Amino acid sequence: MTTAAPPTSPSTSPSTNARFGALIIGDEILSGKREDKHLPKLIELLGARGCTLSWAEYVGDERERLTDALRRAFASADIVFSFGGIGATPDDHTRQCAGAALGLPLHLHPEAAALITQRMQDIANERGEVFEPQRPDNVHRLQMGMIPQSAHILPNAYNRIPGFSCRGAGGGWVHFTPGFPVMAWPMVEWALDHHHRDMQRPQSYAERSIILFTAQESALTPLMEAIEAAHPLIKVFSLPSVDHPEYGLHIELGVKGLASAVEAAWPDLLSGVQAYGAKLGPMLQRNI
Repeated sequence: MTTAAPPTSPSTSPSTNARFGALIIGDEILSGKREDKHLPKLIELLGARGCTLSWAEYVGDERERLTDALRRAFASADIVFSFGGIGATPDDHTRQCAGAALGLPLHLHPEAAALITQRMQDIANERGEVFEPQRPDNVHRLQMGMIPQSAHILPNAYNRIPGFSCRGAGGGWVHFTPGFPVMAWPMVEWALDHHHRDMQRPQSYAERSIILFTAQESALTPLMEAIEAAHPLIKVFSLPSVDHPEYGLHIELGVKGLASAVEAAWPDLLSGVQAYGAKLGPMLQRNI
C-alpha cells in the first residue's frame, strides 16, 4: 500500500506581494448580537511582530457569499486568518465553503480525528463515564475533523479540537480558526510563529503626524505625493475631522511605515506643512 506524499508545508516562503488579511464570519456579528473582538486582537498580534493588517472582511453565515470570499482569498498571495464557522452545527458552513472554494472534497483528517476522539475521552473521564465512540453525538463530533484534502491541521491548545490551514492557487494561505477567542487567538500566534516568521520584521512600525487647522486636503495632495515619491517605504495619510472633541475641525497629516523610514520622511513632511502656511497643532507619535 502506498502512502500519499504530504501536502506542501505552510512554511514555504510567501510571495513578496503577500499581505495579511482577515475574514470574520457569523450572522451574530453582523446582527450586533455579539461584538467582534477578533479584528483588534489580530491587529495587536501582528503589530507585536512588526506586521500590519492590510484588509478585513465581515461575512454572514451564507454559503455562496462565504465561498466567493474564500475564492478571492485563495486566489491571492495573502496570509488570511478566518474566524468562525468551523463547528459541526447546521449554521457552520466554513469547512464546506473552503472545500468548495478550493474545488476539493472534504475528508476526515486522521490526526484531527485522533485529537477529537481524545477530547471526547477526556470529557467522559471527567464525568466518570465510559467512553462510547459509536454513540451518535460522539460520531457527530468527528464532523469537526472533516476538512479539505489539502489541509493541514492547526493545533488548539484549549481543547484539542483543531482548526486547519489551506494553501490556494495564488500562493497564499488561509488559516481557519473557531469563533471563540480563547481558542482562536493562540492558533493565530502559533501560525504566525511557526509558518510565517519570515514575514515578521525586526523593526517596529510607527506613525508620526501633525494636527493642521485651516488646511485643505486638495491643497496638501502635491506635498503628500512628493513625500511618497521621495520615501517609497512609507505611506502618507490624511485624516480629516469636523467634530473632534479636542481639536474640532482639523486634518491629521502624517507618515507611517517602518520606524526608520518614518524618521527619515518626517522632517520632509514637517518642513512641507510649515511652508504650506496652515496653523499647526500638536505633533503625534505612536508605534503600530
